[in-house]
Amino acid sequence: MPLCDLISKNKSRKSPSNKAATCRRSQRLQLRNHVLKSRLDHMRQQFLEIKKRLNNTVRGLEIANAELALRSAIEQPASNLAILRERAMPSFQFNLTTIATAIELGKRVGFRAAADVMNIVFDMLGIEIKVPSHDAIEQWTLRLGVALSKDTFKKEERVLWMVDHSSQIGKERLLLIVGVALDNLPPPDQTLTFDKLKVLAMVPGQSWKKEDVQREYLKLAEQIGAPVYLLCDGAVELREPAEKLQNDGQKTIVLGDLKHRAANVLEKEISRGGRFQAFLTEVGLTRNRVQQTELDQFAPSTLRSKSRFMNLGPLFKWATMVLYHLNTPGSDARTEISEERMEQKLGWLREYTSDLDSWNQCQEVIDRSLSVINLHGLDAQTEELVERSLSEHNPNWRNEDCSSTRIAVQLIDWIKQSSGKLIPGERSWLSTEILESLFGKYKQVERQHSKGGFTRLIAAIPTLCVQATREIVRQAFKAVDSKATQKWIKDSLGKTLTARRNAAYRESREKTCNKLSIAN
Repeated sequence: MPLCDLISKNKSRKSPSNKAATCRRSQRLQLRNHVLKSRLDHMRQQFLEIKKRLNNTVRGLEIANAELALRSAIEQPASNLAILRERAMPSFQFNLTTIATAIELGKRVGFRAAADVMNIVFDMLGIEIKVPSHDAIEQWTLRLGVALSKDTFKKEERVLWMVDHSSQIGKERLLLIVGVALDNLPPPDQTLTFDKLKVLAMVPGQSWKKEDVQREYLKLAEQIGAPVYLLCDGAVELREPAEKLQNDGQKTIVLGDLKHRAANVLEKEISRGGRFQAFLTEVGLTRNRVQQTELDQFAPSTLRSKSRFMNLGPLFKWATMVLYHLNTPGSDARTEISEERMEQKLGWLREYTSDLDSWNQCQEVIDRSLSVINLHGLDAQTEELVERSLSEHNPNWRNEDCSSTRIAVQLIDWIKQSSGKLIPGERSWLSTEILESLFGKYKQVERQHSKGGFTRLIAAIPTLCVQATREIVRQAFKAVDSKATQKWIKDSLGKTLTARRNAAYRESREKTCNKLSIAN
C-alpha cells in the first residue's frame, strides 16, 4: 500500500465520528458490567436467603427427628420393653430387672419412696406393670444383704479387717467388721471405694467388753481365717483382742486410724492454757445470741459432743469467715447490719485472731496428712510423702517452734512406727474414714428408725457396698431364701429396743384393761 494511503487511513481512525463510536461502546460495556454486577449481588442475596432457610429447615428436621425418637421410645409397644419381656423369677411375681431396680431405689430414697417412684415413672411412660410394695422391696434388700454377708473371703486370702462400733439409742452398739483383700487395694493416688469392701460381721450388743469383741473376732476367724492386718481406732476393747489373732502362725498386725490419732494429738496441743475451752464457750453463747436475728447467717453450727476434735475444721472455717466480715464493713453479708450490732455479738472473735491462725495451721497439717493416707495408703514411702506435702505448704515448718510443727512431728513419727509394722514390701491402709462413711449411709437407710435403736435393717448394710445387678440378685437369692434371712435376723438381733418398747406398752394395756374389767 502506498504511504499516502496508509497515512490517510490512520487519520480517518482518529476522526470525531470514530471517537464517538468508541465512547458509546465503552458506555455500553460499563452499563453491561453494572447490570451483571447487580444481578450477581441479587443472586448472592438470594443464595444467602436460601442457605438460611435451608439451615432452618435442617434444624427443624433435627428437632422433629429427636421428638419422633423420644416419642417412639415412650410410645413403643409394651412388648418391646426389656423389663416386660423378661420373665419373672421362679416363685416370684417380679423379674430380676424389677427387683434390682427396686433395691437400688430403696437404698437411695427409702423403701416407701422407692415404690412411689416406680409407680410414678411407669405411669408417666405408660408402662402397665405391677409395682412391688415397700415391704417387698425391704425384704429383697435384707435378703440380698444376708447373702452378701455370707459370701466374703476364703481362708487362704490375705485380708485387711477394719473394725468400729456405732452407738444408737441407749446402750446398744453395733460392732461392724469389713474386709478388703490386700491384692485389691487401690493403686497409689486412688482412694478406697465401697465396691472393694465386703461386710464380714454386723453384731449389735448392749455393751462391748474386750472378751465380747474377742469372741466375735475368733468366731469370724474360724469361718474365713484371721486377717493379716486389723485396722481400728484407739479403743482398747477393739485393739487388744486383735493381738491374739494369728494367720498361718503369724500374729495379726494391729494398725491404728490416723484420724483418731490426729484428734488425740490436736486435743492435747490446743487444750493447754484454757484458751480453746474459753473459745468453745463463746461459740455456744454466740449461737444463742444470733439465731433468729438479722445476724443468723453468722451463727455457728452445732458442735458434736462426741469425737469433737475430729471435726474442728468447719468450726475454724466459720470463725475465719466471721473475722473477715468483722474487718470488712462493706461486705455484702453485712448489708442492713449496723457496726454496733456486729461488734456487740461477734466482736469477741478479735481476741482469738492469733489463736485461730495457729489452730488453722494445725488443721492444715492434719488435713494434708489424711489426704496422703487416703490416696496412697500405708507403705515404706508414706512417711516421706507426708513430709513432702507439709513442705509444699510451708518449706520451713520443721524449724518453727509452734503447735502445728509439734503435731506434724508426732504424726510423722507415728506413721513411721506404723509402716515399720508392715511385712517388708507390703502395703496396707491407715484410715477408717470409709467405714465411718458406711455408717453414714446406713443411717440414711434407717431414717426415722435410727431413733428407735437397731432394727433388722442392719442386714441391709452389705448392700451399701455393691450395686444390685440382675446377676448379683440371681446368685444371692439362689444362695439365701426368705427363711434363712428371717433366721439370720432373729439370731443376730434378738429382742430389739423397739420390740422391748412394744412389749412394755402391750403389758401396760393388758394390765389396765384387766383392772377396768374387774372394777366393772
